[in-house]
Amino acid sequence: VAITLLMYASGGIRSGLGVMLLISLTGAAIVAPRRLSFLYAALATIALLLEQGYWVLLQDVPSAGFVQPGLLAMGCFATVGVTGWLAQRVAANEALARQRGRALATQTRVNQLVIQDMQDGVLVLDREGRVLQHNPQAQRLLAAEKLLGAGIAELLPGFGGRWRAWRTGDAAAGGPADLALLGRDIRLRLLDTGTDEQFSVVFIEDMTRTREQAQQIKLAALGRLTANIAHEIRNPLAAISHAAELLDEENRGGDRERLTRIVHDNTQRLERLVAEVLQLNRRDRISAERIRLDAWLPGFIAEFVANESVPAARLSVGATREAWIEFDREHLHQVMWNLLRNAVRYARSEPRSVRIALGGFAGRVELSVIDNGPGVPPSSQGQLFEPFFTTDSKGTGLGLYLARELCAANRALLEYVNDMPGAHFRIVIREARAA
Repeated sequence: VAITLLMYASGGIRSGLGVMLLISLTGAAIVAPRRLSFLYAALATIALLLEQGYWVLLQDVPSAGFVQPGLLAMGCFATVGVTGWLAQRVAANEALARQRGRALATQTRVNQLVIQDMQDGVLVLDREGRVLQHNPQAQRLLAAEKLLGAGIAELLPGFGGRWRAWRTGDAAAGGPADLALLGRDIRLRLLDTGTDEQFSVVFIEDMTRTREQAQQIKLAALGRLTANIAHEIRNPLAAISHAAELLDEENRGGDRERLTRIVHDNTQRLERLVAEVLQLNRRDRISAERIRLDAWLPGFIAEFVANESVPAARLSVGATREAWIEFDREHLHQVMWNLLRNAVRYARSEPRSVRIALGGFAGRVELSVIDNGPGVPPSSQGQLFEPFFTTDSKGTGLGLYLARELCAANRALLEYVNDMPGAHFRIVIREARAA
């Protein structure tokens, strides 16, 4: 109303003051509801038309003068509509921003709680190797009063050079590194954040605590193993004792030969049992070396065929690539010997009944032993790697258990893969650089 009166006092629509209506309507559309904004536009239109009607009726202004007020009235409605739509978009974006801000704050809080409660220490480093952030566990493991701003070379003597080599592109330097610090054995892992700031993250794992837990588990398993060994040794000893008593009483040659064979078989079983237990106790004595598997396999197979009296035609090797691993040579020999002996025992007596496959991808080497026998029943697959589980009356039940333990000691995984008609055992090993 005030703007319309000011237009009238200034000479009508030609004064140009009608533009002020657009400014006021824009402000109303921003703060007022959509329907109320259109009401304001309608009232402004009525005021413009009444003001122009006064000049036409009482001042003899030509009726063609209604064109300019009409265009201005259309502009009022358009301004209200566009401004209201933009205001709604801004309000929706603001609500979405608040919602995401709350979600981000919640996620940040959860991440902080997780990081603070982690058993591993975490350090965030800038491009110069100075600590920007850390969790409480890192401070406890490093026994440092102040970590922020400290250099990685100061906190971890001997690791600074490795970190710099990793930053300059040496991927091998980013692998796990074991250090002794303040009487603790720690393992360090590096991770690039991928940000423009070139931040990196160092994970600090307390290997002393891990080894203590592993030792407790090992002691518990050793207790169960000892009880099982006592039970397993008792049966062959009873058979040997009974056969010896019968030998004292029996004079016929045929029975003597049968009893002698019983004594011999059970003595060999005890010898294998003791040898495998001794091998199990030496599982942690590792002398790892780089081995090229595709070159190692032919010599191993030739030795196996000669010692086990197996026709060479029953074994086939498929090596699709050159593969290097880091493994204790004696351990690898023992694991593959156990797997091949089992495969030959259960496979059909025909050419290429046992297959050794060498492959892998993504930094992993996969060595598989596959036979065409009946396979392992689903009910027995969960017990395959348990000590003294066997389906062979002459077996000790320690072969697969020993093979898995030797693989674990060399940071490899031995698993049974249920994807073949026969049995399929696979060793998964991290690939090493060529020697």
